[in-house]
Amino acid sequence: MFERFTAGARRVVVGAQAEARALGHGHIGTEHVLIALLAEDDGTIAPLLQGAGIDADFVRADVRRRVSEPYEPDLSFADADAEDTAALKAIGIDLNAVRAAIEANFGAGALHLPRPAKKKRGLFGRFYAGDETRGHIPFTPRNKKVLELSLREALRLKQRFIAPEHLLLGILREGKGLAAQILAEKNVDFDKLRDDLERSLKRRAA
Repeated sequence: MFERFTAGARRVVVGAQAEARALGHGHIGTEHVLIALLAEDDGTIAPLLQGAGIDADFVRADVRRRVSEPYEPDLSFADADAEDTAALKAIGIDLNAVRAAIEANFGAGALHLPRPAKKKRGLFGRFYAGDETRGHIPFTPRNKKVLELSLREALRLKQRFIAPEHLLLGILREGKGLAAQILAEKNVDFDKLRDDLERSLKRRAA
């Protein structure tokens, strides 16, 4: 049964919100979580990706280059499908309870669909993000899916906590978000990375 996020995983989610705000985005996508994972100072994720030339600064610059338009929700990833929900319920996992636990950790509405970001014209005709980047910033549907998959990874490994490694495993398992695209374009070996993450989790659980 879902139990808790580790302190490191909580810092990553809070850091992802800070990254989204700093970039002027009205949503928290998988890319913001990847930046926060790489910036996390516990030395877990960053060393695994350094060999591919991937660090927080690289991903941040890449995201800034790619994400320039207002966010449009991808509704196809809004919720786990009925088959997945039923399968989880059969082993005692209630996704509604999981969502409630995530909101308890990270604030009410943490998994709600974001509204498209609005931009306002400022001095000299430049556009800047509106109020959507202030206060709480919601997860995209795809990122919501990643959080659910991180839970499933913990269940698969018979672990009763969600650590930063589980979040990255969720990104890899979802496989279609911007974070996964960035890793693939840098020729990251997903299978090797999964093995490295699982070894790290076994050490953490020991």
